[in-house]
Amino acid sequence: MPVVSADLKPLTFVFEDDGIVPNNPMPFLVYKGAIDIANAHPEKIIEGLFGANGWDDMWRNGVYDYLHYHATVHEVLGIARGHARVRFGGDAGKEFEISAGDVAILPAGTGHQCLSASEDFSVVGAYPPGARMHVTRPTPENYRKALKTIPEVRPPKTDPVMGEDGPLVQLWKRPD
Repeated sequence: MPVVSADLKPLTFVFEDDGIVPNNPMPFLVYKGAIDIANAHPEKIIEGLFGANGWDDMWRNGVYDYLHYHATVHEVLGIARGHARVRFGGDAGKEFEISAGDVAILPAGTGHQCLSASEDFSVVGAYPPGARMHVTRPTPENYRKALKTIPEVRPPKTDPVMGEDGPLVQLWKRPD
């Protein structure tokens, strides 16, 4: 199992709705260097961590090079190999350098797009239990629909990196 420090704290960012990419009032989280992937099978290490924390609808690939978001589900991206420059939050968002061992957690509606990546860039993505993932492109019609579906997406019960008591659980709490 990967070594994850008990006092690991995520960086948090809130991206504004830009009128075409809805984003989310819950913060986007980035854990820098969260996972010790110094072995021959980093994808398996990340899958084991996410699965142990209840995020088990997984895939392996990269990040699409076009702007998109997911209006029905939250997403976690664990960087297994290489590095990339990814813009989160849509065209008015922020560019991040992400690299092996980093984890990004996107609340539903968060725009993302890979701007450049190393040839060995490899990502494990996962979703918490619930709705299936759909790739949504930023169009006026999709935006109108997303404004209705995003508030219905329940916060996950666990942080994919830190589990039931992880920072995400508190940061994404909705007032009842």
